[in-house]
Amino acid sequence: MCGIVGYLGKRDAVEVVLDALKRLEYRGYDSAGIGVISNGKLKVVKTKGKIRDLATVVKEHDFKSNIAIGHTRWATHGKPTDVNAHPHVCEGIAVVHNGIIENYMELKEFLVNKGYSFESQTDTEVIAALIKDNYEGSLFEAVINACKNLVGSFAIAVICEMEPDVIVGYRKESPLVLGVGDSEYFLASDIPALLPYTNKIVPLEDGDCLLITREGFTISNNGDLVNRDIMTISWSPVLAEKTGYKHFMQKEIFEQPRAVADTIHGIYSFDENRFYLVESEFEERLKGVNRIVAVACGTSYHACLVGRYWLERYALLPVEVDIASEFRYRDIFIDDKTLAIFVSQSGETADTLAALKMSKKRGALTLAICNVMGSSIAREAHDVIYTHAGPEIGVASTKAFTTQMAVLYAFSLYLGSLKGHLNNKDVSSRFTELMKTPRLIEEALELDKKLLELALKYLDKKDFLYLGRYLSYPIALEGALKLKEISYIHAEGYPAGEMKHGPIALIDKEMPVVVVAPVDRVYEKVKGNIEEVKARDGIVIAFTSEGSEEISKKCDHTFYLPKTYEDLSPFVYVVPLQLFAYHVAERKGLDVDQPRNLAKAVTVE
Repeated sequence: MCGIVGYLGKRDAVEVVLDALKRLEYRGYDSAGIGVISNGKLKVVKTKGKIRDLATVVKEHDFKSNIAIGHTRWATHGKPTDVNAHPHVCEGIAVVHNGIIENYMELKEFLVNKGYSFESQTDTEVIAALIKDNYEGSLFEAVINACKNLVGSFAIAVICEMEPDVIVGYRKESPLVLGVGDSEYFLASDIPALLPYTNKIVPLEDGDCLLITREGFTISNNGDLVNRDIMTISWSPVLAEKTGYKHFMQKEIFEQPRAVADTIHGIYSFDENRFYLVESEFEERLKGVNRIVAVACGTSYHACLVGRYWLERYALLPVEVDIASEFRYRDIFIDDKTLAIFVSQSGETADTLAALKMSKKRGALTLAICNVMGSSIAREAHDVIYTHAGPEIGVASTKAFTTQMAVLYAFSLYLGSLKGHLNNKDVSSRFTELMKTPRLIEEALELDKKLLELALKYLDKKDFLYLGRYLSYPIALEGALKLKEISYIHAEGYPAGEMKHGPIALIDKEMPVVVVAPVDRVYEKVKGNIEEVKARDGIVIAFTSEGSEEISKKCDHTFYLPKTYEDLSPFVYVVPLQLFAYHVAERKGLDVDQPRNLAKAVTVE
């Protein structure tokens, strides 16, 4: 879950790498470092802390170089310290690494017996020594041979004094992309790092070893030279900037109307009464599907929970939703009649990718829903539907969630139509309602100032309970997750009907209970749950539909949201929960975009 970058070209390499690292800091931010070849010598600077701390230290050195590698760390092996920060060096060879080397202890013992010594607690230092042990005049060959002995998931970038105009990269189950500019080349863990410099991207595949020289680049895989297509990314560099907002998370919450609109644009043609979602070959296989499994982690898992209701309603198929890290270790029944859907913002989530590969091996038809073109999950699945959220920098996912739901809703209608359960009129009317959601999200965002006032009142509370039923249950889960991950307040999402089976014991005059209560088929049931909370002196914060004023008599705080088509209430009701969490964390003085112990893309198990 670290971020790595590399640069070879005509610019000031230190300036480019530091800038790129800032754009990758959402991947890790407990330490950072940079390595350059300056006047033929390898020089490394690294420090505990964030990129701004590294930039301060770098200013003390007079580096003149147009080749460099850099790293921003999320600690896995070894605590965040100067010594454990990357790059790691062995006799003129410097390595930055994202991932985990599972057999590093055996390799370390092997290398110690050969006379190598180690300073850090990391698995990465072993990679540097192993490359040096394999070096016989070609860094490219040394990296290939060293990586044959590494077990785990990893992406690395390497430079060395012996070949001062060369960068070598290697990818195995951790993201790594090449950026191609005008006589300059970039390497990064994620696309946003490269957007100010180029939109020409080559996503590397598992087993790819990349050689970058001033003349160009070469890619080898399993001993064979391979060609990889250069992709043009449509994301604007502006999308990866704060553009006046205090935090990326705040900006991304307010980008949701645009992101949802961009995602649904072009999915369905009213004139032709048809969808543009998957390839024709995939569509033929879909016709034979008799069950669905949806697999994801974190916020994407909550999107799948919402999608289950839609898929079951419109496609009339049994749907199972599972957390990827649990799914991959179950003896689950999967065959060629199973559609397995994998949802991931980054397309690099390690557990989700492993679950996808397992399902594919067992014969399932696999579909990816992700936000990043050319990502591992997108390439591995039989077909992919991209969201169009643009780069999401804040660690706490927001616009990814609403755009994932937009795809899942559209796909549910499509599959229902394909299976013959929805006619053209059904599809058209329901898709028309989906087209209204960007405007409804904009209306929900107008609660921002009132939610700031609410946050100021409750930011010192230690515990929150979030309740919802039916489609609002996953939204309660998502609201609780947002609050806990950025404000560090304990929050628990629960099905409102299950409150009497345990959580009701927690309720007292100090417990705020957030209730997601749109006027839908379970509205009267939820009102009963509110009565149960108030009977025990709990504080009720309710979000409900415009026009349902009677609920306010039972609640301490009531917020009214625009009326929606029942199935689409999750798009509107998640927004105030995101805003509330944001304001609580911001007013507590916490790092909203980079909460402690978390990273944006979990690329290790």
